[in-house]
Amino acid sequence: MNGKPAGPATAQKTFNPKRLWPIAILAGGLGLFYLFGLDTYLSFESLRDNRAVLLEYVAKHTAVSALAFALIYIVCVAFSLPGASFLTIVGGLLFGQMLGAMYVVVSATIGATILFLIAKTTLGDAFEARMGPWMKKMERGFQENALNYLLVLRLIPLMPFFVVNLVPAFLGVKLRTFFVATLFGIIPGTFVYAQVGTGLGSIFDSGRSFSVSRILTPDIVIALVGLAVLSLVPVIYKIFKARRDG
Repeated sequence: MNGKPAGPATAQKTFNPKRLWPIAILAGGLGLFYLFGLDTYLSFESLRDNRAVLLEYVAKHTAVSALAFALIYIVCVAFSLPGASFLTIVGGLLFGQMLGAMYVVVSATIGATILFLIAKTTLGDAFEARMGPWMKKMERGFQENALNYLLVLRLIPLMPFFVVNLVPAFLGVKLRTFFVATLFGIIPGTFVYAQVGTGLGSIFDSGRSFSVSRILTPDIVIALVGLAVLSLVPVIYKIFKARRDG
């Protein structure tokens, strides 16, 4: 009799296969992406060959082009497809640094939030039920300083973008915190990549090769690290204060 009431409460944290349909859709979309060879279009060679056509279309249909670009970017992030950095550069090329960066920040935040919500609602409970003591401790620490930690992960690309979308969902981060950290955390890097896009045309015209790996120069990396350190100042102060008071 005493053990029966615990059954339903425990069931709420167990794995439910019926909730996996969003994950199945994402996996199917990723498979179709490669099956139809769409990854071949996300190359600087393809962009160079179609640059004139794209720029002409954007000039004639600016609003439609911006909406199409935003939808493509949202799908790319939500389905964890490769090419987000490439698309950010394309945004700078087609719309200029300011507008391109703005479209990317909004689209990337929406796409990341969609993936975050899917992970949180489909796998979050099952993951939490299986966490050991070490993961529980990590969860508590992450929740206490979630905004600062997420800002660091967004400012410095230490992990793939899609990983930073998933981990907070498993660690119980609130939607509002995730959204705000993503929206503001990706702004510096986005402007850097969009700025590169504005100068990509001259690189194509000169016949020089281009690689994304050339973007993060030592000066830019130092600047991003500096911003990340600043975002951790509240956390460091909180730890220092706790130890001093203790």
